Amino acid sequence: MMKLAVFLSDWRRTEDSFERMKAEKMGVILVGNGVYHAVVKENGKDSPVLSKAGANFYVLSDDLTTRGFTAANVNSKVKIVSYGDIVDLIMNDYEKMAWI
Repeated sequence: MMKLAVFLSDWRRTEDSFERMKAEKMGVILVGNGVYHAVVKENGKDSPVLSKAGANFYVLSDDLTTRGFTAANVNSKVKIVSYGDIVDLIMNDYEKMAWI
């Protein structure tokens, strides 16, 4: 199995394509409007994206700031990263990338 980095850039998306993805190691990088998965609760519940078993979650700090959020708003399951951190993740931790 592969090591896959998934860039998630939408708040509303098709659940099934993301749910079907499998990897030995998966990193979910929330960018653009995807950052809402890291900060918004619906009916008191975390985004279903954050329930992906075994995945590591990251959110791009610049996209959080652009949307008016701070580190205090971010779910504890999600690590805040910079562009440089994302480059390091891609180069060092993951073999393939997907953008959904």
